[in-house]
This record gives sequence, C-alpha cells and structure tokens, in this order.
Amino acid sequence: MQVDQSIFPLPPLSGVFAITYTANSGIAFGLFKESGTFFIFLAVIVIAVILYSLRRLPADQRLVRVALGLALGGAMGNLIDRVRLGYVIDFIDFRFCPVFNIADLAIVSGVTLLAVSMWWTGRPAAKLSESSTGKQLLS
Repeated sequence: MQVDQSIFPLPPLSGVFAITYTANSGIAFGLFKESGTFFIFLAVIVIAVILYSLRRLPADQRLVRVALGLALGGAMGNLIDRVRLGYVIDFIDFRFCPVFNIADLAIVSGVTLLAVSMWWTGRPAAKLSESSTGKQLLS
C-alpha cells in the first residue's frame, strides 16, 4: 500500500471503516510531527517508569498490572516502529476519528483502566463497605 491509500475490507461499512496506511512521525492524532528523537527518548522513559512501577506493585493489584501491561506493550510497539522506521505505522481508520494502530489502542485502554482503578480505589472504604452490605438502606 502507498501512504494514505485506503482499502475497504467491509464494503457495506466503507463510509465508516477502512484500512488506511499512514506514516505518523508525531504522537497521537499526528500532533508534533518531526519530533521523532524526542519521542524515542520519552518512550524509553515511560517504559522504564512502567517497568519500575510493575516491580513495586503489590501482587493483588491485578487491574493496575493489566493496565500498566497494556500501556507498556503499546509504548514498546510504537517505539519499535519509531526506531526501525522513523515513524509509527497507523492503519485503523474509523472515518470519524484520526487513524490509529493496535499499540495506540493498547495505550488508551491501559490508561483508561488505570484511571478506573485509581477512581475505584480512591473511593472511601466506608462507603464501599456500606453499599456492599446494604447498611445504607437501613439508615
């Protein structure tokens, strides 16, 4: 495929979905193009922080481990493209949003799971125990 060329694997959905080959030298949504060296450096730092965090994380924090694992895998995938090619290959094209790849999806999913986990564990323990035992209904 040529850069910016699209194919339509599901013809009935051609107005909504395509496979479009793009060479993204920037970050998400094509922002900050031509800053490849900086993003390589940034990705290495992010990967190191995630690896450090995973080693220090208690074993019972499964959701956080999955979230960090997704973000780590996505960051490593995009880093490999960036080092090997000088850009990231994006190809998933829902016509209503910017083109992205599976690594981007893993990063976004990991960050979302991490946010949900932080929100959930940040809730006061008393409220959680009251709501789970039904004590609120009695008071």
